[in-house]
Amino acid sequence: MKRTKTMLWVTGALVILGSVAGGVYWYVTSKTVYIDLSQIQAPLINLSATNSGVLQALYVKVGDSVTANEPIALVGNQVVTAQTAGVIVSVDNNIGQYMNTMTSQGTVATMIDPTQLRVVGNLDENKGLNEIKVGDPAEFTVDAFGSQVFKGVVDEISPTAESGSVVFNISDQRPTNQFAVYVRFDTSKYPQLKNGMSARIWVYKQ
Repeated sequence: MKRTKTMLWVTGALVILGSVAGGVYWYVTSKTVYIDLSQIQAPLINLSATNSGVLQALYVKVGDSVTANEPIALVGNQVVTAQTAGVIVSVDNNIGQYMNTMTSQGTVATMIDPTQLRVVGNLDENKGLNEIKVGDPAEFTVDAFGSQVFKGVVDEISPTAESGSVVFNISDQRPTNQFAVYVRFDTSKYPQLKNGMSARIWVYKQ
């Protein structure tokens, strides 16, 4: 009899704990919008000469930090300089190649400004897009840092669907578009976060 009472008590306690946990989970999920497909990004800055010419020399490599007005390359007799301080993310190593500024072949290097890094997530239009707005607080994790939580705020919501991001629902084949959600964070507080890192975002609805 005593054993039966103990089991009933334990069962009841587990049911109560399960209900509480379920309630907490429901409350948290009802207050947040989760965005799985996210990445840390900064706008790309293409560096090219004003006039077409032959790429004579390249003074930087991928990963280099540069200062504003620092020489990047020599095209013809023109020195290409950095527009702002930042980090080089790609270079054209084809010394001797003709750089045509009238086409997309004029770029000698591409850089980013690390202070402009944001977390960018693609959210299905039917997964809570209409429930979030600019200014909503957000948290995110970065795959490279496991469960560590970083804080930010929604900075921008794309006014148009991302190109090529249409997803089809198998049940009715209706297309679902994805929209970019941008989360700004304090880059000086999180210097370990780098361009291109994968992330997950939780936006807290206000």
